[in-house]
Amino acid sequence: MERVLNQEFGGERPFYNKHGLYLENVTIHKGESSIKEGSDIEAHHCQFEGKYVFWCCENFLVSDCRFTEGARSSLWHSRGMELRDCLQEAPKMFRESQDIKLRNVVMPHAQETFWACQGIDIENVEAHEADYIFMHCSDIKVRNLKLFGNYGFQHARNVEIYDSDLQSKDALWETENIKVYDSFINGEYLAWHSRNVRLVRCRIGGTQPLCYADGLVLEDCTFEPDADLAFEYSDVRATVKGHVVSIKNPRSGSIRVDSCGELIIDSNIKAPGDCVIEIGGKRVR
Repeated sequence: MERVLNQEFGGERPFYNKHGLYLENVTIHKGESSIKEGSDIEAHHCQFEGKYVFWCCENFLVSDCRFTEGARSSLWHSRGMELRDCLQEAPKMFRESQDIKLRNVVMPHAQETFWACQGIDIENVEAHEADYIFMHCSDIKVRNLKLFGNYGFQHARNVEIYDSDLQSKDALWETENIKVYDSFINGEYLAWHSRNVRLVRCRIGGTQPLCYADGLVLEDCTFEPDADLAFEYSDVRATVKGHVVSIKNPRSGSIRVDSCGELIIDSNIKAPGDCVIEIGGKRVR
C-alpha cells in the first residue's frame, strides 16, 4: 500500500486511479477530483478543500477528516465507504452511491445530501441546513440522527429510524416501507402520500400530519399541541396516547386516542369512509 504522510497537494487529480493508498495528515487544496477512480483507500486526519474528492471509488475508509465547504459534491458514484468522526462542511455529498456507513459525523451544510443512494447505515450523525436529504434513497438504517432541514427522506424506500430527532417539514413524502421508533418527528405535513409507514412510540409535531397515507400504523405515539387535522384521507391503524387537537376525515382503519379536541367528519370524506374511532375508550364512530 502506498503511504503518503504529512504533505500538501493541489491542482487536478493528484491521486487519480490509485489502488491501495494510505493518507495521513494530508491536506488537499483547491482543485477537482483529487481522489478518483480509486479503490482500497484509507484517509486519516486529512483535510479536503476542493470539489469532487471521492468519485467512482470503491472500498475506502475516512476517519477524523474535514471536508471544507469548498469540497462540495464529493463522495459520488462510489461504493463501500465508511466515514468516522468526520466534519463535512460541504453540501451535496453522497450521490448515486452504495454501501455507505457513517459514525459520528457532523454536517453543518447538508442540503441535497444523500441522493439516489442505496444501503446507508448511519449512527450519531448531525445534519443542519439539510433540505432534501435522503431523496430517492433506499435500504437505510438510522440511529441517533439529528436532522434540521425540510423535505427529508422524500421518495425513500425501506427505511428504519431509531432514537432520532427529525425537524423537517414535508418529511417522508411519497415513501414506502418506513419504520420509525422512539423518535421525535416535527414539521408540517408529515408522510403525505406514503405507503406502509409504521411509527412506534414517537412524538409527532406540526400541522396536518399523516394524510393521504396507505397502510399507516401508529403504536403508542403522542401528538404535540400543533399537530392538528391529522389522518385526512388515510388508511390508518393507530393507538395514540394523550390528546389530539383534531382528527379529520380518515378514510379507513381504526384510531384509538385518549382524548380529542375535535373530530371532523364531513361530506368530503372519501370512500369507504368507515374508519372506527374510539376516544377515551368509547367508540364514537
